[in-house]
Amino acid sequence: MTEPNAETTRRAIVEHTRRLAESAAAAGPDAAVPTAPEWTVTDLVTHLGQTQHWVAEIIERRITDPTRLPTEMAVSPADPGDWLAWLTESAQRVADACADDALDAPVFNAAGDERSGGRFWMVSMLNEAVVHGFDAAIAANRPVDVDAGIAAALIGNHLRMLTSPTWEMQRPESAHALRGTGQTLQWQATDTADAWLIERRPDGATWQPGTGQADVTLTGPAGSLFLTLIRRLPLTDHATAAISIDGDSDLARHWLDHTAHAAG
Repeated sequence: MTEPNAETTRRAIVEHTRRLAESAAAAGPDAAVPTAPEWTVTDLVTHLGQTQHWVAEIIERRITDPTRLPTEMAVSPADPGDWLAWLTESAQRVADACADDALDAPVFNAAGDERSGGRFWMVSMLNEAVVHGFDAAIAANRPVDVDAGIAAALIGNHLRMLTSPTWEMQRPESAHALRGTGQTLQWQATDTADAWLIERRPDGATWQPGTGQADVTLTGPAGSLFLTLIRRLPLTDHATAAISIDGDSDLARHWLDHTAHAAG
């Protein structure tokens, strides 16, 4: 399964944050965000910058106890003209916090899975920058380009979150809906060597990299698969025409309908 190295991930966090800032400036502070209907572009900028500063502090302070997580959020600039500098600072701060010597240090992992806290937060921050960069680009009617390798890594991260020990505590309705009696779904990228096989079991959904027999297989570019999995593009959208569906399409739609993260 595609896993970008740490340096590639750090650079991508900074680059996708820059793209978000440029799209935000083009859209304007009060522009609506079609892919996050409750938000304006100002909300997007504030959310990403605050989250990056918040996560950087967790790693910098080597926080392991969730009761000691930061409670104060960074203040976003009132002047949109200052957004680029502020987001550049927040992105670089979190990239620096995820230095090689911090990645395996003891740090709280909100997913509760096998990853070190530093590695969990680094990929999570890449996910935030890419997803909300897409949101900002749509708000500004700008083209979107997600590198296939980055998209493939984020698909793996997405599935890790949905099957993590803490998902049922955070989203019990989703975790329960994803249970099943052995139904299988497969997502297969056409522009990387990656594939992801999901099984819905009575005790919860599981996944593994690779191919196998599946009740439904969705095939297409990794970027299209990722944006569909995170519900930024519906299966019926013209932009996902590159995705082919072989098998039980209702099973795929049920999965997508029950995998929402928090708003935004």
